[in-house]
Amino acid sequence: MAGRPPKSGSSLTEIVSNSLKNSFDLDTFKKSKNLTKNVKFKSQRWIPLSKSFQDATSVPGIGMGHINLLRGHSDTGKTTAMLECAVECQKMGILPVFIITEMKWNWEHAIKMGFQLEEIPDTETGEVIDYKGFFIYVDRSSLNSIEDVASFISDILAEQSKGKLPYDLCFLWDSIGSIPCNMSIEQGKNNPMWNAGAISTQFGNFINQRFPLSRKENSPFTNTLVCVNKVGVRPPATQYEQPKMTNKGGDTMFFDSTLVFTFGNITNSGTSKIKATKNGKDFEFAKRTKISVDKNHINGIQSKGTIIMTVHGFIADDDIAVKEYKKEHASEWLEVLGSLDNISIIEDNSEFDENIKDIPKLIEDEQELS
Repeated sequence: MAGRPPKSGSSLTEIVSNSLKNSFDLDTFKKSKNLTKNVKFKSQRWIPLSKSFQDATSVPGIGMGHINLLRGHSDTGKTTAMLECAVECQKMGILPVFIITEMKWNWEHAIKMGFQLEEIPDTETGEVIDYKGFFIYVDRSSLNSIEDVASFISDILAEQSKGKLPYDLCFLWDSIGSIPCNMSIEQGKNNPMWNAGAISTQFGNFINQRFPLSRKENSPFTNTLVCVNKVGVRPPATQYEQPKMTNKGGDTMFFDSTLVFTFGNITNSGTSKIKATKNGKDFEFAKRTKISVDKNHINGIQSKGTIIMTVHGFIADDDIAVKEYKKEHASEWLEVLGSLDNISIIEDNSEFDENIKDIPKLIEDEQELS
């Protein structure tokens, strides 16, 4: 009946709102704003690492379309994991893009790990002077700062979007914490706070979001970032606290990473040297290292384990794997030790257990970060 007052408890605003909702079609609105697409993500894919790595971590390997962080003290297996990733990328047709800013790179090591490339010899001497193949490589000869690294990644992604680089890409940066920002260079002082601020600005507010966006169904390519991150140690402030591992370059990359693998202990490398010895000759062929999955926003698995790293990649942490490795690389052992008879396998595990007594050294390390 016309002029009938609204029901008790219902305001005129509610009646008008309900009327509008009844005549409103949300799908039509989404179409008008081009909001019906770009919703679905691709199925999760992995760049698998070795079986021994998978057994130690319960994770298939590197998550495609994500930021993956490999962090730990020096010589704990980070580069080995990165190289396993690069080798598998080539097999999968994913273009490895090396960004080497720490300058500890070794092509011979990459070749031993199974990385495929072609040696370019000098036409006169025959000496190898360069390498080429299915990869991109840049280092400190062209990248001087954090901003340069960000600009390089942005440029490569732009070339891909223009159709000039028709591959899935896997950027492999070794390492965060090894290169200063522009301000540090201009001021002649490597200031950790300025460097952390540059990473936050260049990566946290810009570059990092481009990798998970490549997982959208409408993206023709899926791009991955794998970073080796140098670490330090923050000593306990009181007797009741424990030392904490700190990420050189700040925490931006840690927070933005979907998957974080930590190698070794908090305060030291956490490795033990494994040697073959005979007649006074020692041949260090492997190291046992700890590895943990400290952050996993892909499948949620967080785990701890141990693994053995060699110059040829990871092997399982057991006697059978060591014997098989010895058999497979007998010629190398023979060259060093003279024969393969009566060889003893010894282990130096002085750093394998955590050692938090050296507080002065921890303070020294922390001063480098602050």
